[in-house]
Amino acid sequence: MNRLVLIFYAIACLKSVDVGAQVIGVNYGLLGNNLPSADQVTALIKSNKINKVRIFQPYQGVLQTLKDSNLEVVLGTLNEDLQQLATDQSFAANWVKDNVLAYIPSVKFRYITLGNEVIPGQYANFVYDAMQNVQNALKAANVNVPVTTVVSYAVLGSSYPPSNASFGQDSSAAMSKIVPFLQQNQYPLLANVYPCFAYFGEPTNINADYALGNPNASFVYDGTLSYNNMFDAMIDAMYVALEKVGGNDVKIVVSETGWPSAGADLATINNAKTYVNNVIQRVLTGKGTPKRPETPLEAYIFALFNENQKPAGTEQNFGLFYPDMTPVYPVNIV
Repeated sequence: MNRLVLIFYAIACLKSVDVGAQVIGVNYGLLGNNLPSADQVTALIKSNKINKVRIFQPYQGVLQTLKDSNLEVVLGTLNEDLQQLATDQSFAANWVKDNVLAYIPSVKFRYITLGNEVIPGQYANFVYDAMQNVQNALKAANVNVPVTTVVSYAVLGSSYPPSNASFGQDSSAAMSKIVPFLQQNQYPLLANVYPCFAYFGEPTNINADYALGNPNASFVYDGTLSYNNMFDAMIDAMYVALEKVGGNDVKIVVSETGWPSAGADLATINNAKTYVNNVIQRVLTGKGTPKRPETPLEAYIFALFNENQKPAGTEQNFGLFYPDMTPVYPVNIV
């Protein structure tokens, strides 16, 4: 690839991370046997005024379709590839060549994520080295795309109140290496944030308006900070945990959030519509959380489609759209 093209791409990537961070993105999964084609999906995303999309692994057909779409792409890796990415620099270099360099500058990569919800777990100890090797490969090609990982709330040992949050004992070893890497490089941590699961587990103890993000929810106080929605409180718990291991300047990007429209008693179309639209409007204010008020939010709605090859129940019913591309419920992006 032309070296001058790579330099211009690197500059563009650096700018894209800082500008328009409050815009909403969407998760595009493919665990369904009745989903529309990738070109139809790209057109659907753009027609709904969404300018960011997250894919969970480098699907070549999807990446081809995303060329010249002007969508910013969060690109994931297979969890099963983490060990090789961590232990073999040449494997990491080839992965970058095949899945990143082959598509730039036509595809605008926003982040590359090494591992999805693998901490704690069998792949946790490979994440840091995989991040290093992929970053080395990108730098060797003069490409600047932030390298990070995606964590679930399982990384926290405690989370309530937010000021008491910390990484759990089974996560702290991995996070104590990852967080300084993110801090040093000014890369974000991507976190999956789901108030619905907390609410489903304790519906008598958690106020529905607070979980759904309704503006009439009563405030919950944590020292000098106050919260009227669980979404903000969960993000701030992550921020507190980050600060305790040296991540004072690490930004949280919400890589997944959503509400299922079926599959459980409290998983209804009305609740899903309410929560997702509240999150979108919350993010579009451009305001941060009580703990980081000056840091605009960035969030990716989970998910684009109901996917019929996921586990039965709520997992099949997070989509904004049915596979025929009709909306499950109306969403207001602007």
